[in-house]
Amino acid sequence: MKILSAIILVFLVASLSYLMFGKLGMPEGMTAVKDFDVNRFVGTWHEIARLDHGFEKGMSHVTADYSLNPDGDLRVINKGFDAKTSKWQITEAKAKFIESPDVGRLKISFFGPFYGSYNIIDLDQKDYSYAMVTGPSTRFFWILSRQKTLDNAVMQRLVQKAIGLGFKLEKLIYVDQKDETVPPPDGAKPVAPAD
Repeated sequence: MKILSAIILVFLVASLSYLMFGKLGMPEGMTAVKDFDVNRFVGTWHEIARLDHGFEKGMSHVTADYSLNPDGDLRVINKGFDAKTSKWQITEAKAKFIESPDVGRLKISFFGPFYGSYNIIDLDQKDYSYAMVTGPSTRFFWILSRQKTLDNAVMQRLVQKAIGLGFKLEKLIYVDQKDETVPPPDGAKPVAPAD
């Protein structure tokens, strides 16, 4: 009985460790941008394209707003319009650097102690006007811009680079950012992450 209890305990600890820390990786063959400047990265980013997933399904007008906390961590406010409910969905997260602050790798938590990786794999390092991001696997993919649109030549270059890195973009979603299609998010309050 003691052996069985010990095996179960080891399994539970390993499972919890994976859930808490196992999603901080990066897809094989990819590297995060170097010479990253968080002070230039903060502010609002518009989601131009993504591979869809449960927590953004059906969302348009998606933005992420990054601000620096006094301790050097980041506060993230994600906002998107859910056409199914005709309501804005706003969530708050916290982000910390996985490596050093000059490498574009963050771990982001929307749910207490559980973090997922946010790997910036392409960035306009001159103007910080666009970024390409992945999570721990190629199932997660975003193209972001400071503007609500992105130059077609830049977009095509990023898509071709992503395909070359192994992303399957047949189901890439181009996010609607047109203002006239939704009401303003007045009065919507962010949902804070659980601690």
